[in-house]
Amino acid sequence: MSFSLLNLLLHEEDLPTSALDALRRATSAPTADRPRHLHAAAQALYEDAQLDCDDARELVGLYDTLPAR
Repeated sequence: MSFSLLNLLLHEEDLPTSALDALRRATSAPTADRPRHLHAAAQALYEDAQLDCDDARELVGLYDTLPAR
């Protein structure tokens, strides 16, 4: 079982609009399209919120796709 911060992020006032929009699209998208929107949200967090790339991906639930270290 994985832990997701997605529902918390949807209510975060300081989240960049681009990330919030992508997260909203992810929650309503078909399962097959969801990763595309999550990647867009992570990209927005990386670019607009200056988060580390790995941290942004983990926050939106893409930690399963991170390379092992």
